[in-house]
Amino acid sequence: MPVSTLSLVAQALAAAFVVMTLLPFWRSRAGLVRTFDFPRFQIAAAIPPVLILLMVAGHDPVSLALGAGLLAALGLQLRHILPFTRLARPSARAAPADPAPGACVAILIVNVLQSNRDYDRLLTLVAETDPDLILALETDAGWRDALFHLRARYPHGADQPQDNTYGLLLYSRLPLDDVRVRFLVEDDVPSVRARVTLPSGERFTFHGVHPRPPHPGQSSATRDGELILVAREVARDGGPAVVAGDLNDVAWSRTTRLFQAIGGLLDPRVGRGAYPTFHARWPMLRWPLDHVFFTEHFLLSRLERLPDIGSDHFPILIALCRDERAEGVQEPPAADAEDHREGAEAVAEAREEARP
Repeated sequence: MPVSTLSLVAQALAAAFVVMTLLPFWRSRAGLVRTFDFPRFQIAAAIPPVLILLMVAGHDPVSLALGAGLLAALGLQLRHILPFTRLARPSARAAPADPAPGACVAILIVNVLQSNRDYDRLLTLVAETDPDLILALETDAGWRDALFHLRARYPHGADQPQDNTYGLLLYSRLPLDDVRVRFLVEDDVPSVRARVTLPSGERFTFHGVHPRPPHPGQSSATRDGELILVAREVARDGGPAVVAGDLNDVAWSRTTRLFQAIGGLLDPRVGRGAYPTFHARWPMLRWPLDHVFFTEHFLLSRLERLPDIGSDHFPILIALCRDERAEGVQEPPAADAEDHREGAEAVAEAREEARP
């Protein structure tokens, strides 16, 4: 390949990666823009070889300028992803090895992939991990029927099977009350809210969510608005709360950070790793879509990405413990006036987007 052609190819790649890095800073809810919130690890990994190619191909002013742009882009990507490595200090503190009796809860979050019919793999996983709560997403009537016998061990919960990939099933062996399946923004996208009682007698509110994702041609407005509504509710209630599910957003996006600030919610992955859960079949294209956030009333006992069950998502298992010391050793994010203004805009745009 002639050097001039190689230089043009390198410049085009460099320009593309600079644009892909900068696009998410645009506060647009356009799906094409928000899509570039996701592949930050992939873009960061691709920049160094492109930079080397650019420097090998030529040292003209355009190449040098693009090289500087690539270095800046790499810095911006690393600023977003380094908190989700072991180089950062964990924001959620670890629970003691001997927590108070009955003060812990193990929660399994799994997007089953509606078309996946390998029911036994999930049933085997449940038997092996023995969680207290299970939130199963993308569950239709076939999944409800296949998992029905779990009700013998998990008598509490909610059934909302749907055939549009937004069905959900909640199973709990811990007592639940005030269980509500709600449609916060869109009339075909449910979420679930329940009050959970631990064996110790302590209680917390559980929110299970699965908003619609953004993609080219699909705005992020309804997703963003639903997350902000849940965060507001957590803040308004003021007590112990857990928000879990397939948020169809990544941990480092502005929307997720806004959601955390408004709700005062901790992310257990900070300082521990990204725990990418999607796409299970494409190792080079993975990012964390399945999340568990919680208030400062809990300490983290366990966080694990579980094996493939035939879905395009890996399950996540988390164990949290109530501890009287938790609030003194953790500092959740807090929202300022600008955050609340931005949150109000997100909710308004979501309702406008969902209007028939």
